[in-house]
Amino acid sequence: MLKNIIEKFESVLFTIISGISLVLSFILSKTTDGLFFDPAIIAVIISGTPIFYSAVKKLLKNKGISKISSALLISVAMLASVFIGDLFAAGEVAFIMAIGEILEDKTTAKAKKGLKNLLNLAPAMARIILPDGTAKETVAENVAEGDLVRVLPGETIPVDGIIVNGETSVDQSVMTGESVPVDKSVNDSVFCGTINRFGSVDIKATNVGENSSLKKMIKMVKEAESKKAPMARIADKGASFLVPIAFLIAVITGLVTKDITRAVTILVVFCPCALVLATPTAIMAAIGQGTKNGIIIKSGEALEKMGKADTITFDKTGTLTYGKLEVSDVLVFSDTISEADLLKTVASAESKSEHPLAKAIVDFAEEKNIQLSEADDFRMLSGMGISAGINGKNIICGNESFLNKNGIIIDSEISTELSKLRSQGKASVIVAEDNVITGVIALSDVLRENACEVIIKLDKMNTRTVLLTGDNRLTAEYFAQKAGIKNVKYELLPENKVENIKLLQNEGRTVCMIGDGVNDAPALKTADIGISMGSIGSDIAIDASDIALMSDDISKIPYLKKLACAAVRTIKLSISISMIIYILAVILSVSGLLTPTSGALVHNAGSVFVILFAAMLYDKKLK
Repeated sequence: MLKNIIEKFESVLFTIISGISLVLSFILSKTTDGLFFDPAIIAVIISGTPIFYSAVKKLLKNKGISKISSALLISVAMLASVFIGDLFAAGEVAFIMAIGEILEDKTTAKAKKGLKNLLNLAPAMARIILPDGTAKETVAENVAEGDLVRVLPGETIPVDGIIVNGETSVDQSVMTGESVPVDKSVNDSVFCGTINRFGSVDIKATNVGENSSLKKMIKMVKEAESKKAPMARIADKGASFLVPIAFLIAVITGLVTKDITRAVTILVVFCPCALVLATPTAIMAAIGQGTKNGIIIKSGEALEKMGKADTITFDKTGTLTYGKLEVSDVLVFSDTISEADLLKTVASAESKSEHPLAKAIVDFAEEKNIQLSEADDFRMLSGMGISAGINGKNIICGNESFLNKNGIIIDSEISTELSKLRSQGKASVIVAEDNVITGVIALSDVLRENACEVIIKLDKMNTRTVLLTGDNRLTAEYFAQKAGIKNVKYELLPENKVENIKLLQNEGRTVCMIGDGVNDAPALKTADIGISMGSIGSDIAIDASDIALMSDDISKIPYLKKLACAAVRTIKLSISISMIIYILAVILSVSGLLTPTSGALVHNAGSVFVILFAAMLYDKKLK
């Protein structure tokens, strides 16, 4: 770390010295007839040596076309300028290139600021609760899975875990981008690196060390830095092809005009600095902006493909919806009992069941502070329902088939209500007491509040949306209609989702898949871009997806699409500006209107402009 700081300081210091030497060279050239010693040679040596070293290194180590680099052309341009006696032009090329590198380093450092913040957030110490109830401070790395950790107000949470005691509000902004602290209580999950704002809580560690959410996120960001987008690779290859073209034009111009100065000027202005530097700068700026907004983009390629995506497919459960069943309706068909009585009876009967519907009903009753009765003679028929004795009465809870199996008739009035509930995508538990139907409890997944708004925004961006779900037709169509999605595919197994994505790709579409990262892993891998929801704790999601949302907030999807589109536009515009600069500068050089000195100024000023333009993406406001 200290070594890097010293190297950066030296780089800036040497560049300043180069700049001063060029200023002195310019002043002396205007005030004296001849220079015994031209200070510009200092800039050539100080700023030019690293460029020359890079060119030689690539010539010796690289293979094929990659031997020909922008550093090679810059080195030749400097040597040619020195050969014709224009030390100022040679020093100027090296000096402006050094400035460009400093600007790129500053932009990259700014884009990596989110990662540095994450590294700084990793807590060094943790407070473990011992078996005797006392707390002992230890190095955070010593915390093992299953240990109880106490976190006081204002402290950083050292592990991923589940709260077993206490209530608090947690600042999760570094993980999810949420600006407001989130209330947490018993059984809620918390992430390593987030900040406990108020109450003292005891946490059972679930993911520690390298498996913690913070360490996984740091790993993903580091991986993103090393992966190039196709446009970046194209820019690098383009630069390699420009070098021999520059040599050819320079040689032809020199032979035709008999003017070596024009040939040298062409070499100076043809250096593909902007083409090489602007693209990675834009990618790093976009990835940096995504990181500070709770979105981890794992590669430049994923960013570029997201910008080109014209179709987004959604999983339903856990993506468009919260993925948690809740009691939505309590219908009573008896004059002798109330809703509370029905809830108490059903929850008491279902209390011994492990079925998700049963658990949701029991949880709902407990939230209502309903005291449950003891159930006896409990029996369950998998996939159909249960029977139990409550206060001497035989209670049956289940679907229509289960009640028919027990000889209970469902009349037309109840059938109409059941059909209505099914059309709303709800699951129904029919309740009978001593063979007489007394009511129905309906349960439903809950659509995310902002789902409809997200679909509207994507439609305005000319992005097609498709729902891919394993639910039945009625449920799928109900939630699709509520969200505003017109294209629905239902009753799909994981392999069916993959088939549907391939069909869309065969139509020439660039497909993005958004899922919870577990059973959707094959679809996430098959799609051109896979986005996992709130998946930082899931190894499957991290491996399967290209982009990870640090929270379950799908409202970030339109923002992500806009960010990716802005990055692609910036890259294309940067490349276009670079090519225009090259063409105009070459024309002016061939015609003799530019000298090596003025050519270096025009070319490198354009390069600096393109880099600054790309860097602006980091703080760009996306409406």
